[in-house]
Amino acid sequence: MKRLMVLCIVGLACVACCGGKSKAEEQTKVDAVEVLYFHGTQRCASCVAVEKETKALLGAQYGELMEQGRVCFRAIDLIEEEALADEYEVVWSSLLLVDYDAQGKKSVTDLTDFAFLNAKTAPERFREELSKHINRMVNN
Repeated sequence: MKRLMVLCIVGLACVACCGGKSKAEEQTKVDAVEVLYFHGTQRCASCVAVEKETKALLGAQYGELMEQGRVCFRAIDLIEEEALADEYEVVWSSLLLVDYDAQGKKSVTDLTDFAFLNAKTAPERFREELSKHINRMVNN
């Protein structure tokens, strides 16, 4: 039950953090990290694990930064958000970290291969590595 509550809170924070922003607003982000999980309509067990483990990590370790808007999670349907998928050149389920520096310049780290190899079979390793990447981006 506690885990479900954490996931609900993370979901609400994600909507508040990222939901409904225009492209112009997204371009003005500074000193923030977006965790973007692109997915198709039908998802395999690994796809579900990537989203679940990512949300669990963010809820457990980055709740305050999410409230501040410095870390944000978005689950993005490839069909519904085709333009965004095209922008990031994503054609299949993917996990990307987008780091906006103090000037608003963004850099993208693709963790797709690592995520799909580990989220289901080695979730601790997945969360540890994802956390390292996020910490490095947040602390720059």
